[in-house]
Amino acid sequence: MTQQPQQPGWNGQQQPGQQPGQPPQGWAGPGAPQQWGVPPQPPKKKAGAGKIIGLGCLGVVGLFVVIGIAAAVAGGGDSDEGSKKPAATGSAPKGDGGRKGDDAKAGTPGGPMQVTAKKAAFKKSILADGDNYTSVSVTIAATGKAEVDVNPLYCSIIDSTGSKHAAELAMDEDQLDTTKLAPGEKTTGSITGKGRFSPKYVSCTDGLVGDAVRADVS
Repeated sequence: MTQQPQQPGWNGQQQPGQQPGQPPQGWAGPGAPQQWGVPPQPPKKKAGAGKIIGLGCLGVVGLFVVIGIAAAVAGGGDSDEGSKKPAATGSAPKGDGGRKGDDAKAGTPGGPMQVTAKKAAFKKSILADGDNYTSVSVTIAATGKAEVDVNPLYCSIIDSTGSKHAAELAMDEDQLDTTKLAPGEKTTGSITGKGRFSPKYVSCTDGLVGDAVRADVS
C-alpha cells in the first residue's frame, strides 16, 4: 500500500489528526466570522467581612453620638431651670432660733443637767467692794447618766438688753459651790454679776466646754 504524503494544512501547517485539505477545528473559512466561544466572566468579588464590620461599627458610633447630644440638650435644660431658682439663704431666722449654744432651754429631756433660776437679793461678802452687784439664785441638777461639773465660772447672766455678765467670784455670801454632781444630785447657789441690771436668763455649761443650758429668771 502506497502511503499518501501529508498535505500541509491551513497556513502551511498540518495539525495532528487533520485530514488532508480539511480546515482546522474552529475555522469557519475565509470571510466568515470566527466563533471561538464566549470567554468566561471573572467571578465578582464579594464584600469582605472586614468592610461589613467597619460599616457596622460606624453605625454604632453614630448612634452613641446622637444619644450623647440628646442627653446634653436635656441636661442643659435642667441646669437652666435650676439656675432660675432663688438660692436658699443661710441666715438664721430671727428670734430665739438665731441664737447660739446658750439658747438651750432648761429641763431638755435627756440632757446632762437641768438649770432653774430666780431673782435673789445680793448678800455682800467681806471681799465685796461695795454693793453694786446683781445676784441670781441658780439650781443645777444632774439629770443624765454621768457626773456634772459645777462651777460659778461656768455660768453667766444675760440681762434684759442682751448684755452678758460674767460671774464675779466671792462677792456674794451664797455663791454657787464648785463641785461634782452624781446622777440625781443637785445644788443651789448664787451667781453674781457686776453692776445693777435686770437679769433675763442664766446660761450654764457642764464643764468648761460643755453644751450650754439656759434658764429664764423667774
